Amino acid sequence: MFAAENGLKSDPRLQGISEAIRVVPHFPKQGIMFQDITTLLLDHKAFKDTVDIFVDRYRGMNISVVAGVEARGFVFGPAIALAIGAKFVPLRKPRKLPGKVISEAYELEYGTDCLEIHVGAVQPGERAIVIDDLVATGGTLSAAIRLLERVGAEVIECACVIGVREVKVHLQVCENDYAQADFAEKDDT
Repeated sequence: MFAAENGLKSDPRLQGISEAIRVVPHFPKQGIMFQDITTLLLDHKAFKDTVDIFVDRYRGMNISVVAGVEARGFVFGPAIALAIGAKFVPLRKPRKLPGKVISEAYELEYGTDCLEIHVGAVQPGERAIVIDDLVATGGTLSAAIRLLERVGAEVIECACVIGVREVKVHLQVCENDYAQADFAEKDDT
């Protein structure tokens, strides 16, 4: 769910987080409004507040796996995992993991892609959350959910730093009724 539906609308940290995310028009191609989190990472307070909001949400939920989607899920996921006492599991693009992997392909607006996980990284029955920086169409998150479920995880929620307002109606709930914990809602205009 987005910040307003998640009880965070009045949280004073949200404004600082939102202001720390730079919007770059027409990158990487014409018509795209790129949400650049590198400026958020340069702002110690905003970065800490971002991680803290996720930690506040997931502490006490018996999460044992924080799965981060390559690559920006790797920025937030490990800090969240450490703070809640969970392991961090990277969900990588093809041919980036050296061991035996399980793969899940998915469709993009402009083609196809794939996520991979090491065999044995997640045990059946483990409670997992998926972390990424931005939810746009939900394709990557849906693939992450399917991949984790294939290895026996119970996916509790998907969480993203940024939710794009124009897809809010489409993504009230991620595929298979997994709630979104997006909190820096951005206007994509």
